[in-house]
Amino acid sequence: MSPARRSGWLPSAALFDLGRLPRRRRPATARSVLAGEAAAEAARKSSQEAEAARSAEQPPAEPEFPVPGDTTAAAFFDLDNTVMQGASLFHFGRGLYKRHFFHKRELARFIWQQIYFRVVGSENPEHVADARNSALSIVQGHRVSELMSIGEEIYDEYMAERIWPGTRALAQAHLDAGQKVWLVTAAPVETATIIARRLGLTGALGTVAESVGGVYTGKLVGEPLHGPAKAEAVRALAAAEGLDLSHCAAYSDSANDIPMLSLVGHPYAINPDSRLRKHARENGWRLRDYRTGRKAARIGIPAAAGVGALAGGAAAAVALQRRRR
Repeated sequence: MSPARRSGWLPSAALFDLGRLPRRRRPATARSVLAGEAAAEAARKSSQEAEAARSAEQPPAEPEFPVPGDTTAAAFFDLDNTVMQGASLFHFGRGLYKRHFFHKRELARFIWQQIYFRVVGSENPEHVADARNSALSIVQGHRVSELMSIGEEIYDEYMAERIWPGTRALAQAHLDAGQKVWLVTAAPVETATIIARRLGLTGALGTVAESVGGVYTGKLVGEPLHGPAKAEAVRALAAAEGLDLSHCAAYSDSANDIPMLSLVGHPYAINPDSRLRKHARENGWRLRDYRTGRKAARIGIPAAAGVGALAGGAAAAVALQRRRR
């Protein structure tokens, strides 16, 4: 076993080797008003469509779910744009930049990568590796305890006000029923653990960065907890905790998490991107959309990003293009 200490929470030895799962080929997943003389008719039609959409996305409540006292049930929540508006790693990066962990050029690159993944939705292996290495280089040589302490501050500064109240209420319903609630995210496990603790959740599964003697080495333990890896994590955690996945629930905004959502008996699409929305409707999964903009709902851009974040992404893109010339 590597001398590197895995930072963050791991529930049991059954999960200790999650990061060492063999690399596998990722399945190719599907990637994302009128005006004129008939304005009145168009408005009426739009209103009818909006009402139909609300009815489809807000089905009758399930009074017996979550089932109180069912110890074989638990809930698994994706983090970015499901529990939190926007990308947690982006907010964490803002906090580190404020504390002079890196410079403006690196910040532009960091922002561009986040905007690229969210808007373009690309999972090109080279882009994923580039983003991963950028994040790891930022923390390399820093102590785990230092990043945990800073993470608490960053949560208060940038993250606390971006928690979706609707999703928070769903998580609380599971807790009130006596069930455990876990975050399952590609974000660093330290960040995810802080968020889970601050929300009163059970714990978190996240990407594990290697540390030796309490200092980050700049390497990962395995690969990012993303896509099919999340499903493997949930399956392993369920085995370790004695859970019945058919009694469990999972929540996500992204088609990348269809493997995780497909594991459980109660899958929910929260603020779904276009591909997940289509898949959910085809399979009878429940949908919840807490975003205020219908355009955001249609094209899958997080409303939390806002004009400022998109403008920042554009500025970063310009800066990158200039550097490449």
